[in-house]
Order: sequence, then C-alpha cells, then structure tokens
Amino acid sequence: MSQQVPVLVLREDTERTRGRDAQRNNIMAAVVIAEAVKSALGPKGMDKMLVDSFGDITVSNDGATILKEMDVAHPAAKMIIEVAKTVDAEVGDGTTTSAILAGDLLRKAEDLLDQKIHPTTIISGYRKATEKALAIVDSAAEKVDPEEKGYKKILMDVAKTSMSSKFVSNYREHLAKIVVDAVLAIAKDKAAGDEIDIGDIPRQKQEGLGVDMTMMVEGLVLDKEIVHPGMPTKAEGAKIALLECPLEVTKTEFDAKIAISDPSSMQSFLDQEESMLKEMVDQIVATGANVVIAQKGIDDVVQHYLAKNGILAVRRIKKSDIERIHKTTGASIVSKIKNLSKDDLGKAKIVQQRKVGEDKMLFIEGTPKSSSVTLLVRGGTDHIVDEVDRALNDALYVVRDVVMHPYITYGGGALASEISKQLRDFASSLEGREQYAVNAYADAVESLPITLAENAGLDPIDIMVQLRSAHTEGKVTYGLDIDKGKVGDMKKARVTESSLVNRQIIMSAAEAAQMILKIDDVISSKGGGMGGGMPGGPGGDMDEE
Repeated sequence: MSQQVPVLVLREDTERTRGRDAQRNNIMAAVVIAEAVKSALGPKGMDKMLVDSFGDITVSNDGATILKEMDVAHPAAKMIIEVAKTVDAEVGDGTTTSAILAGDLLRKAEDLLDQKIHPTTIISGYRKATEKALAIVDSAAEKVDPEEKGYKKILMDVAKTSMSSKFVSNYREHLAKIVVDAVLAIAKDKAAGDEIDIGDIPRQKQEGLGVDMTMMVEGLVLDKEIVHPGMPTKAEGAKIALLECPLEVTKTEFDAKIAISDPSSMQSFLDQEESMLKEMVDQIVATGANVVIAQKGIDDVVQHYLAKNGILAVRRIKKSDIERIHKTTGASIVSKIKNLSKDDLGKAKIVQQRKVGEDKMLFIEGTPKSSSVTLLVRGGTDHIVDEVDRALNDALYVVRDVVMHPYITYGGGALASEISKQLRDFASSLEGREQYAVNAYADAVESLPITLAENAGLDPIDIMVQLRSAHTEGKVTYGLDIDKGKVGDMKKARVTESSLVNRQIIMSAAEAAQMILKIDDVISSKGGGMGGGMPGGPGGDMDEE
C-alpha cells in the first residue's frame, strides 16, 4: 500500500477558522465594536477621543465619525463599521443606534447557537422579524402635512432631537432654526418627490466666537480674500464675470528659447507681454463687469489694472464653488477671455469681503436664485467647530428626510419598545424554532432603551418594567424621558424622529447581522512570499486591496 501524502491546498501562511469558532470570533468582533459606541448613545451619552497615527485628535460622540476613525483589523468588525457608514450616507443619523442594534442581534443569536439552533433557522427568524419590525415602524409613524400650521415646529423638533445627544445640545434651539430654514430654502425650488441634496447647503467652518454665532447666509460664502489691496472690498449691484481660464500670459508647454540681441528688443518684448495682459482687462471692463471670480491664477499686472478700474477680484476658487456660483448668480463659466460678453455676467445685489474670525471671506448675497444658502459654522476651537459641523450635518439630513418622506415617529425608546412588544406577540404565532429567533430579535431591539437608561444613570430594570407596562396598555408613544428620569409621553415631550431613519437603522443592522451569522469559515491570507504571494501572481489573489 502506497504511503498517503498530505495535499496542501492553501498556502502555508494562510490562517483558517471554521464552524463554531469562526462564528464565535466574528460575533465577538462585532459585539466589541458595538460596545465601543454604546456609551455614546442618547442625550447623556459620553464622547470619545480618537488620536490617529499623525497625532491629530477627533473628539466626538457621532457614531459614524467614531467608527470611521477607528483603525480596525478584523473583517467582521469592518462589516459593522460599513453598516454605520451606509446609514450615515443614506439618512445622516442613527449611526450609533445601528451599530449597537447589529451587535445586540449577534449577541442574542450567539445564545441561540449555544442552544444548538442552526444559523439558517436564526437568519430565517430574523428576516421575518425585520419585515414585521418595518411594518410596525410604518404603522406607528404619523404623517406630517407640509401645509399644516405647525409643520415648521415639527421639523424643528426633529432637528433638536437629532442634536440632543451632541456637544451642541445647549444651542440646539438656535441651530435647529438655522437648519430648518436652510433645508426649506433649497426645497422650495424642488418638485414633489425630487431628491434634496444636502451638498447644496455648503458649510464654511471658522473658529472664533461662540457656537451661538453660527448663522445662515442667504447667498454664498467663499473662503477667499480679494487679490489686490487697491481693489474695492464691496461691489453693489454686482455684475460677475466667472472665468475658468487664468488671467496670465500662457506659458509654452515645451522648452523654448527666445534670442534677443538688442536691449531695446528686450523692452518691446516685455511691453508686448504687458499689452497682452492689459487687453484681457480691457475685455473684462468692456462687458461692464465689476466682480471677477477666477478658477485659476491672476497675474500681478492684471491685478493692478483691475484695481485701477475699480473691479473686485478673487482667484483660485474650487471647481465646486465655481459651479455653485454659476447656478446661483446665472453667470456663464467662460473658458476663453476673448469669448467673454455682457450676456455671460451673473448678478448679485452685493459682493463684499468681510472679516470672519482671523480670516477674510467673500460674501455673495442677493442672488437671483433665492434658494442658495451657506451655513457659517462658528465655535471657540477647531475641535468644537468640527463637532458643531457634524451635529449640523446630522440635523440637516433628518430634516431633509422628513421633508422628502413626511412621516415621523417618537424617540426615547418609544418606537423600540413598541417594536419589541409587537414582535413578542408575533413570535407566539410562529411554529418551530423561528419563534426563539424572533424573541431574540425583540430582546435585541429592547436593549436600545436599556442602553439609554444606563447612559443616563437610571436603573435599566425599573425603566424596562415601566416601558413594558405602558406599551401593554397601548401607550405607543411612551418612552424614556431623560430630563425627568422616568417614562413619559414622547409626543408631549416633543422627542420626534424621522421614520425613514428608523427604517434604515433596522434594515442595515439586520442585514449585517444576518450576513455575519451565515459565515462559518474564515480563510485569511497573510500575503508575502515570492511568486505565489504577489497580487495576480501564481496562486495570488487577482484583486487584493
């Protein structure tokens, strides 16, 4: 009988975990990520300080920011971070909640795996529970009528709720008003059902002054100053020339030499260059423009002549800002100066350079398109300004969500408690082991109000008993009133959330949990080695990241 030779299928430096070990490792990694952000949930949540490899500091309790900044190696942990990123990109808020829910769904699933319930049974139960949970969100949601008298107040409540857990919660009244005004300003040009892009509300960050000095500017703000001290700092009744080309003599792209033998030829050569530059300015003056906004450079000689003609000019403007100015003022983007005509000019009531903190900025106000707004974000230090900016981003998104999908639900764990209660009723209607999975799902959802209570320093068991009792009596809007430290009516407390955000949290968290549960084999290659370890080489992965 010939001796059997072991067959090596995988490379020597490949690690492989299978079956229950693989599941346990993946679940543990996902739970660790959820635990990392758990203490940041709710109005009494704590902040995290993250220091990157360069020593740059980020202080935040925004789930997406914390998870993006964390340097994570485990693939299952990365999948939970992807959940937060997806929720952030789609609806802008609920990132912490989604990560916690995904972690709790997996933790509860592990208990079922220990009871020898098969992963596919758990996944099937989780799918049914997710469908039911989404239906509960829809039935609990209240429709908001934009024509209603209190519509703006409801939007303010939604914005304030999203900011209540942030560092800026003391200023949330002031910031919520700015956010609602900004979203409604850009929404008025949109037809019903059109996508509202938060990118249409640029934010200029500037340290100095307090958070309460954050304001909305009706128009555009460019972080640029006028190029020449002789230019006016203010142009009323502005006629704006928007140039994509440089106001400089074009340099040749290849090496060229000019031989000058006579000193007088040298002078005429320089004069020629100056006359070319002067021609450019004459072309601008002829159109009647009194403001020049250039995407590229402006030569010193051109600056001098523009200043002489009383024209205000700024240069090196970002392409995105150039496009925004084009949309807002109606100015055509001109790529050759000789093509500039009177019809290409944009209009604005006032273009003015103002001092903001230590910097000078250019304000373009009173544009034909009144839906153009910019938020000027202020705060004492860079870190505070960044945190205010993150809070505004979340608030802008949730207000946009309600404007586009006019349904609201109530926070403070009210919706989670209702989902949990109805899922338990639903579980009893199922047959077989899926019942266990649906009950586990209900427990995972219920962990959200428990976390809120723990972070507020309250007794989670007492709160849970009160919440269950209230929801059994049909008090659907009852949740945890953090300020009073007891269960109360969230509708009266005006703790309002977008129903779209809650739908997205449930969908994303459940999908990630199901995906991780389905994995029973982890093969990780360490790479390296000659030939075989090279991307695309023999035995190597073709698509290594």
